[in-house]
Amino acid sequence: MYKKEKLNNGLRIITKHLNHVQSVSLGIWINIGSRYEEVSQKGISHFLEHLLFKGSRKYSCRTIKESIEGVGGSLNGFTSEEHTCYLVKIPHSFLSKALDILSDMVINPRLAAADIEKEKTVVLEELKMYRDLPQSYVNELLDGLLWPHQALGSPIIGTVETVNKISRQDLKSFQTNHYTPANIVVSAAGKLDYDLLAGKTSAIFSPLKSTKLNTFLKVRQHQDKPQLKIFYKDTEQTHMALGFHALKRDHPLKHAQSILHIILGANMSSRLFNEVREKRGLAYEIGTGLKRYHDTGVFLVHAGIDNRKVGDCLKLIFQELGKTRKSLVTKDEFKRAKEFYLGQLSLALEDTMEYMLWMGESVACLDKVHSLEQIIKEVNQVHPEEVAAVARQLFKNEIINLALIGPLAKSEKQIYRRLNVG
Repeated sequence: MYKKEKLNNGLRIITKHLNHVQSVSLGIWINIGSRYEEVSQKGISHFLEHLLFKGSRKYSCRTIKESIEGVGGSLNGFTSEEHTCYLVKIPHSFLSKALDILSDMVINPRLAAADIEKEKTVVLEELKMYRDLPQSYVNELLDGLLWPHQALGSPIIGTVETVNKISRQDLKSFQTNHYTPANIVVSAAGKLDYDLLAGKTSAIFSPLKSTKLNTFLKVRQHQDKPQLKIFYKDTEQTHMALGFHALKRDHPLKHAQSILHIILGANMSSRLFNEVREKRGLAYEIGTGLKRYHDTGVFLVHAGIDNRKVGDCLKLIFQELGKTRKSLVTKDEFKRAKEFYLGQLSLALEDTMEYMLWMGESVACLDKVHSLEQIIKEVNQVHPEEVAAVARQLFKNEIINLALIGPLAKSEKQIYRRLNVG
């Protein structure tokens, strides 16, 4: 059973007691990320996340790290398009201390001027690192094709120009205006005392005033023809990111979409892995992925391709996507995909960190969390016809978006002609 509570100021608490473990994972989620940002402040959510680890009113940077790592725990944070999360995994007896540290980071960050200048250099080096990694940068190029001139189409980390312009006052105002109770979820999973955690959370956060929810502009999707972006780089292989606008996070066909992803490219048994890599050796790395947002999503195909075989590889990928539109998957393939889906979820939920992340994201996004039993029931109700229906909805020529990084400058027209699902 989950235990869920909402404080009078809007802050939400979600927990899951797991008696068979000795650890507890704790996360403080904030409904803020890159798609909430003003154009002039791109990257401020990510920059602020970095700075919270530099110290708070009660804890120095060194004390934060040593208090968690000194008892065998781990500490981290991340920023996405729609969330920022600060998280800890720690022996269960130290949960109270971990909550005190994370909450002080979130509520009372130090934001010292010297730290801001030093960390600005670190963030800019991180930005350069991603640009130097074609398997990473190609996804940034794809986002720009999917959502041109929109927040979702811009890198989470921001740009050199926007990061350089962010001031201490910008950071403080952003934290004050967006790190507010209605936008915070405290998620914990593992060996824990709910009453103790809820009581301490309430004591820490209840004094904060209630405020409105953070908001963002919904995406605009009006694509009517295939789009191609080639970034010339003298690499040993061509890096590909192929994307289609897909289903939003809570769409009724979300499980059918996940099964389609598994069948096409989630593991070594998948169609694309077998056809592209195993049978023909056209790529070393090939697979699919899903991105889910409040109001949209992406079905992604990613690959590292032999520079001499890009055209052949693309033709084969589109053929395999087209097959899922035209024909139902086989009973055995469908059964294996379902069992992989549920098996992966069950295995993940043996880990307290995975459980915390699953609950926290669900409550932050949808204000609810399903039990494993409920998800099993929903997945078992999916039919092959629904998988084909999702494929027909997603794999359309007019919404093809392809980004490539490699030595391909002279073959752009030839590649564009191959953008056809069939």
